[in-house]
Amino acid sequence: MISADDALERLREGNRRFVSDEVSEETLASREHRAGAASPQNPFAIILACSDSRVPTELIFDRGIGDLFVIRVAGNIVAPSQIGSIEYAAKQFGTRLVVVLGHSNCGAIIATLQELALKESHRSPNLRAIVDRIRPAIEPVLEDHHDVNDTEVVGACVRANVLASVERLRHGSLILEQLIESDDLRIVGAEYSIESGNIKFFETD
Repeated sequence: MISADDALERLREGNRRFVSDEVSEETLASREHRAGAASPQNPFAIILACSDSRVPTELIFDRGIGDLFVIRVAGNIVAPSQIGSIEYAAKQFGTRLVVVLGHSNCGAIIATLQELALKESHRSPNLRAIVDRIRPAIEPVLEDHHDVNDTEVVGACVRANVLASVERLRHGSLILEQLIESDDLRIVGAEYSIESGNIKFFETD
C-alpha cells in the first residue's frame, strides 16, 4: 500500500486533471467494468464525503473503480457507522489516508444554521440527528458572526465542520488512534468548491 503522502499527492493531481478537464487514460481504463474479472479491493485512500449529488467523489479526484473507499453521509458527519467503516478499510486494506471532504454551499450546514437561527425546526428525528452532530462545530463560528445567510459565514461553518469531523476520527476510535500513533494512518480535511471544482486540503497535522 502506498504512503499517506503519496496517496494525498495522487488526489491532488487527480483534482488538477478534473479542473483542467484532462482525464487520464489510466483512469478511463480503470472505469471500464469487466464482468468476471473483479479483483480484490485495494483502495489507496478512504474518503468520508457529503452525500450531495453535486460532489461525485471519484470524478472530482479523477479516479477509477477500486481506487477509493468512499463513505457518504449528509454533512460528512462522524457517527459510529462511519467510524466503523473507516476502521474496516484501514485495517482490512491497509489504506493509510483518510480525507474528510466537505463542500461549498452544503445543505446540511445551511439546515443547521437555520435551526440555530430558529428559522426552521426539524421534526424528523433522523434529520435532527445530523443537525445535532453539526451544531457543536459551528456554534463557535456564530459567536463572532450572526448573519446565518452570509456566504462567508456558511463557508466558515463548512470548514469548521470538516475539522470537527477530522478531530472526531482522530480521537474517537482506539483502532484509528493506534494506527495514527504508529504512523500507519493520516487523517486530513478538505473542501470541494462546487463553483470551481477545486479541492483545498487542510494541513492540520
